[in-house]
Amino acid sequence: MDARTQLTAKFLTQHELAELLRLPERTLEDWRLTRSGTPYLNLGRHVRNDVQDVLAWVQEHRRG
Repeated sequence: MDARTQLTAKFLTQHELAELLRLPERTLEDWRLTRSGTPYLNLGRHVRNDVQDVLAWVQEHRRG
């Protein structure tokens, strides 16, 4: 991965992630509290999710 690829990472807000996964935002909050959900970053007081990390997490949790 070159430097340009690393700089184009897409970070989602909680609202954007909830829309992507079609889940309530409260579910994402619960997952963070129990450390059982998608990977996330704390940037100061802001929570962000790297879309590539989220997609990898989804693939790891596929069934069937």
